[in-house]
Order: sequence, then C-alpha cells, then structure tokens
Amino acid sequence: MPKFEKKVFCCNICGKGFSNKYTLKQHIQIHTEEKPYTCEICSKSFLEKGNLKMHMRNHTGEKQYSCDICDKSYTSKQYLTFHMKSHTEEKPYSCDICDKSYTTKQNLTIHIQRHTGEKQYSCDICDKSYTSKQNLTIHIRSHTGEKPYSCYVCGVSFAEQALMRIHMRIHTGERPYSCDVCGMSFAQLGIMKRHMSTHTGEKPYTCDVCGTSFAQKKTMKKHIRTHTGEKPYSCAICGKLYIAQEYLTIHIRSHTGEKPYECEVCLSSFKEKSSLTRHMKMHTGEKPYSCDVCGTSFAQKKTMKRHIRTHTGEKPYPCAICGKFYSTQECLTIHIRSHTGEKPYSCEICSKSFSERGKLTIHMQSHDVDKPYNCEVCGISFIQKAFLNRHMKKHTEEKPYSCEICNKSFSESGKLTKHMQSHTVVSTGLVLMSSQNTNPKWYTSITEEEPTEQLLSYNKQITLK
Repeated sequence: MPKFEKKVFCCNICGKGFSNKYTLKQHIQIHTEEKPYTCEICSKSFLEKGNLKMHMRNHTGEKQYSCDICDKSYTSKQYLTFHMKSHTEEKPYSCDICDKSYTTKQNLTIHIQRHTGEKQYSCDICDKSYTSKQNLTIHIRSHTGEKPYSCYVCGVSFAEQALMRIHMRIHTGERPYSCDVCGMSFAQLGIMKRHMSTHTGEKPYTCDVCGTSFAQKKTMKKHIRTHTGEKPYSCAICGKLYIAQEYLTIHIRSHTGEKPYECEVCLSSFKEKSSLTRHMKMHTGEKPYSCDVCGTSFAQKKTMKRHIRTHTGEKPYPCAICGKFYSTQECLTIHIRSHTGEKPYSCEICSKSFSERGKLTIHMQSHDVDKPYNCEVCGISFIQKAFLNRHMKKHTEEKPYSCEICNKSFSESGKLTKHMQSHTVVSTGLVLMSSQNTNPKWYTSITEEEPTEQLLSYNKQITLK
C-alpha cells in the first residue's frame, strides 16, 4: 500500500489541505495574487523563486535537461519528464468516460471538462469561458495586446510561449514532424497532418449548404462564410471586411506597401507567397495543368479550371442583386460594383477612380510620358509590352483564339470568353433553336411564338462539344 502524508494544514479560503506550512503559504498566494519574485528583464512575476529561475532560462536560452534518446533539451526537469513519456508512450491518467489517456493529470482534468461542459474561467471583458486558467490568460492578451514572449534572434513578440517556440524553428531550421509517406518534414504538427490528407484524399468536413468537402475544419468554416456573407475581420485603416484573418493580413499590406516575398531571379516583390510561387513559373516555364478539351497548358490549376468554363459554359457565381451568373468570383466581384458604385482603384495623379485594376492601368497611360514600347507600323506607344502585343494583332490580323463550336476567331482570349457566352445553354437562359438539323440559330429568350416543348426537342438534336 502506498504511504500517504497527512494533510493537517488547511487553507482558510478554499479548505484545501497540505502536509506542511510552507506549501500552505505558497498556496495562499494564489488567492492573494501575491507574486513576490519578479524578472528583471521582462517584469513578469512569480509565486515561487524556482519558477523565476526556470523562467530566466527563456531569456538566456539555457536548456540544461537533455533527452538521452533524441537529444532534445528543456529548461526544466518537469518538461523533460513529460517529454520522456512520448518515447515510452506512458499515459497513466485515463478518462473514465471515453478511455482516452494522458501523460499529465492536468491534461486529464482539462479533457474531462469537455464532457461536463464546465468552463470555470471567464473573461471579464467579453464573457468568453475557458476550461483552464492558462487558456484564459492567453485569451486576455487578445484584449490587452500583451505579447510577453520575444524571439531573441529577430525580436518578434508573441502572446503564447508555444507560438514563440514554433517561430524559433524559422531560425534554427528545425522540422521535427515528418510525413511517413513521402518523407517531407514540417515545423508544425498541424501542418504535417494537413499534408497527410493529400496522400489519403480524406475530406471529412462537408459544407451543409453546397456539399463541398474539405480536409480541414478550419477551411470548411471559412468556406461557409461565402454562403452566409459573414466577414468578421475588419481593416482598422479603411474598414473593409474579410472572411479570414490571412486575407486581412494581405489586404493591410496594400496600405503599408509591404511586399515580403522576393523573387531570387529578378528581385520582384509580392504581397502574397502564392503570388511569388505563380511568378516563379514564368522563369521556369512550368505549366503542369492541361485542358482535356483543347490541350492548352497552364501554370496554375485555378487558371485551368477557369479556362475549362469557356468550353462548358458553366457560370457558378450568381449575383444576389440581379441574378446574373459569372464564370469566376473575380468577374462577379467586379459586376457587383456596378450595383454598389464602388471604385476602389484610384489614380494618384488626378484622383479618378475605377472599378477594375486593369482600367486604372490603362488610364495611367494618359499621364505617363514614358511609353517605352512603340508600334513599328503606326508609331503608337504603350506603357506595357502586353498592350503593344495586343495592339500588333490589329495590323497582323492574327486571331489565335478560336471557338470550337462555330469556328469564329478572335485576337484576344477575353473576346473569345465573352463570345462563348452566346453558346451557353440553360445556365444563362440562352436557348439553342433550329427548324432543321443544320444551320443552328441562337435566341436570347423563349418567346410565345416558339413553344417550350419545341425548344427542348431542338436542343436534343444538337450537342455542344
């Protein structure tokens, strides 16, 4: 039988018992919130001198407790003890409800509260509740802006110590989590788990509105906001709203001018990492995505999907105001501005505003004296080489973009896309008709002179490629 110490010293406030006066004295400080030991570097205070000593190692970087199996080091013996259980798989604390096991009693206590729904730690500012005092402390920092953990390499601060540790891997290059399938390594466990879904193809989270499935719950929640219209992230500078924090972060760079992603080949800078990835394919010439209908190759999967809609006539993005359909989200966004009157792209010289970035770019030519791209045929100058190339097709009469349905050709892909809308069946309300099996004719609406039954029979006679 294990020997238990008698707990003869009781706390007058909560009634908890202790085996000696010293431990009781330390416990009472929890109620009085007295923290007599203060860090001289960051002013953080502690109940016990030992906790202050352990905290100081965060500033000095000292990690004197090392694992004999994997050589990882820790600032305290307690952390090393917890870590060692990851090798032995020892989890002595089990939940009586669901049989899950944990390495520490504290983690088990927090887990049990998920079954009971108990959240005893409440925020006085916004009334949110948490299962642990630690989680509440971290949450309160979202109100106060406090970020007590700083990277001693670059100085970036964090509200949570765990986030700082993950950040440090940027400097150390440490990637402790490896994929069992392809061997790729990751700095974070969550990113590795998301990566694993690319091998399994598992998408356990489904949208109740449209049925789209996702590998991550976070991605599904973000997607659902496209249906509800919820945009909880607001720009403090201009008030624009966004459905996700990462979109807001990218938007703020349009105010600050920050472009943290730089191309090592031509030194061009970008606001988004995805933009740099797309840009790099210009240097490599890589176009891994091909259209099954016409064989055209694309650098991006998104661009290929958009292109395929020129063949299918699909327009999955409806306007909630007038009911018009569009083939891309970008086109719908631009269209909605015709209802709202929004013109977010302004000329810095004359303050004229435009609903599309492309129109602003064209407008800027009227101010720009330097137009380095000259047409050798008629002498007109352009600010961009792409504008000159488009102009030259007027002289050469080159029309490389052909419609596969009626063989009509166009000088620009945008004109072909617009033309394809005339062939769209059902989704835009345009109906194909023919009194014979040849020479089809297109009507923009169903009229009283042409019965619906007749139209349907004609539609069956002609098949779109």
